[in-house]
Amino acid sequence: MKMKIILLGLLFSAFAATSLASSDLTGQAAPDFALKSASGENLRLSEYRGDVVMVNFWATWCGPCRQEMPLLDELYSRYGRVGFSLLGVNIDDNSSKAMNMVSELGVSFPVLFDSSKEVSKLYEVDAMPVTVLIDREGTIRYVHHGYKPGYEEKYLDQIRSLLRE
Repeated sequence: MKMKIILLGLLFSAFAATSLASSDLTGQAAPDFALKSASGENLRLSEYRGDVVMVNFWATWCGPCRQEMPLLDELYSRYGRVGFSLLGVNIDDNSSKAMNMVSELGVSFPVLFDSSKEVSKLYEVDAMPVTVLIDREGTIRYVHHGYKPGYEEKYLDQIRSLLRE
């Protein structure tokens, strides 16, 4: 009986791991999208082909997002001149809250608004923040869920690696 329970547990674990793995976007072409930006113009992901692109999904109610944004802005300022782009995709229903936070934090990277959550669905965003790194060819190379202090070091290593390719 114990052996049956153990085997069932292993089968369930294998099934769950396979299900989780199939939802991973790493290695797939980044879904293209166009969203209105804070500057009022529509920006399209495919216009950044040839650059290493970070897409960061965030919300004003997300504490880790608030903590991460100034660090992302430093990466953008540091590597923006050498083929790195960063698009912050806000998912709030009210873009004015997002604009207030961007102003308060002094963020300089482009901020886009996905109030309908359509782009977030394309990228299987289910928690905040989610950070996606896309290579120069438009392939998703890294997906990070959440943020904890120190993640920016991972981002830095991955950005440098992708820029060298």
